[in-house]
Amino acid sequence: MERRTFIKHTAVISASFFIAKDLFAKPGGPVYGHNDMRYRLDTKWGQLNPLKNPVNDCHEMVQDSKGRIILLTNETKNNILIYNKSGKLLDSWGHEFPGAHGLTLAKENGKDYLFITDTNRHQVYKTGLDGKILMTIECPMETGLYQKKEEFVPTETAVADNGDFFIADGYGLQYVFHYSADGKLLSYFGGRGSETKHLDNAHGVCIDKRQGTPSLLVTDRTRNCFKRFDLQGNLKEIIQLPGACVCRPVIKNDYLYAAVLRSPDLNKEGSGFTTILDKNNKVVSNLGGTEPVYKDGILQPMSQAEKILLNPHDVCVDNDENLYVAQWASGKVYPYKFTRV
Repeated sequence: MERRTFIKHTAVISASFFIAKDLFAKPGGPVYGHNDMRYRLDTKWGQLNPLKNPVNDCHEMVQDSKGRIILLTNETKNNILIYNKSGKLLDSWGHEFPGAHGLTLAKENGKDYLFITDTNRHQVYKTGLDGKILMTIECPMETGLYQKKEEFVPTETAVADNGDFFIADGYGLQYVFHYSADGKLLSYFGGRGSETKHLDNAHGVCIDKRQGTPSLLVTDRTRNCFKRFDLQGNLKEIIQLPGACVCRPVIKNDYLYAAVLRSPDLNKEGSGFTTILDKNNKVVSNLGGTEPVYKDGILQPMSQAEKILLNPHDVCVDNDENLYVAQWASGKVYPYKFTRV
């Protein structure tokens, strides 16, 4: 065989191999989502032996600097489950968080830390990735807002670049508290009420730096919206999400992701989906939800369209832009993975 013919023949075989390899690498099945934010679902990604590593409610997930996916569950046999991106269990720990709810990753001097909120113990904890508790935040009785510590039911934290952190009392009195890195209370805002600056079910909070100046996005779940505040607690914007009872906002690059626990309100069980907003906070895709429609610039009511999720509680976005969804009160299912296509 002439060299030129051999090279051409080899190139065809090689190309065919890689095409076939790519086809086999991508599982079949339906694609969910809209526009260019579309995904394939793997319901077995995080599945483990429930006798050895059980879950109760799968509340929240984050990815650490090593690329590992960390799940928080309120099952005290193992509050923390640590996976690799293929769904293999790498580690587990934690027996002291019966109300484990909020999980936030923070970086300090190049090292990863976790902030965990516990709605049963009415406390917030800063821990190492090995589970060692480094700081405990109690009910801020010094504010005069609380008659007893049980009124403080923290659901989420957000950590600024300077180490300051914000705690959302999303199941309590609906305030957001600002603390210094060493745990000193600096200020607070929000609270229950009827004005737009007030909050109801302030379930989640995160730092948003997509527009340049850092701000806080806070969930107002029963009102189907996120509210943007500056770091001093002044209301700047309301992001209306009609029909979507959103959980915490999660930001990755220019996009905002959120689990929608239920739709169109909290009374309808098993009606959740996942929503994705662009840099301008326009909904561009719903996984398991209706296609986002805007009329005269106003988002029309959204709802569940496909029952692929029951009551999703959080979304984790990995460094390959794949999604992991944790669910609450959904039959003790392990997290699902959505691979971007």
